[in-house]
Amino acid sequence: MLKKILIAFLAMVIITACNNEKSGEDHTGHGPQKEAPKNAADSLYNDVMAGHDEVMPKMGKIRGAQKEAQLMLDSIAKLPAKAQTAAAALKAKLESLINDLNYADFAMDKWMVEFNMDSAKDNIEQRVKYLAEEKLKVTKVKEAVLGGLAKADSLLKAKGIK
Repeated sequence: MLKKILIAFLAMVIITACNNEKSGEDHTGHGPQKEAPKNAADSLYNDVMAGHDEVMPKMGKIRGAQKEAQLMLDSIAKLPAKAQTAAAALKAKLESLINDLNYADFAMDKWMVEFNMDSAKDNIEQRVKYLAEEKLKVTKVKEAVLGGLAKADSLLKAKGIK
């Protein structure tokens, strides 16, 4: 129980920190970004941050959909045996949805914890390699988040929940 509270608190701190960025500032919080990317590393860094910034605001929706789907699963579990059997297909879809949403939530949290904004700043070749890998990772996170939300919208709206 304490672990769940700690994870929820950590997630809220991360969300709050990401939502508090001032527009027009670079991702270091050191003021406006004045120049176009100077090199491949700057361009990759901007791409990585754009991927993050696109889906970070959607993490609250991921968590809300997780709760809604779990409530539906809990409701199915309380049904009489015949009704549970009739709802087996829906139950399987909800379980799959919850797995997808859990993965998206986990992937974003893991990526944010592991991302090192200052990695290899003094070695452009290593930095480009690192940021190219991070761009791939954040793209996968983005796909997981957007895919999970699309699946949630489809399933939960179809059932009249949303």
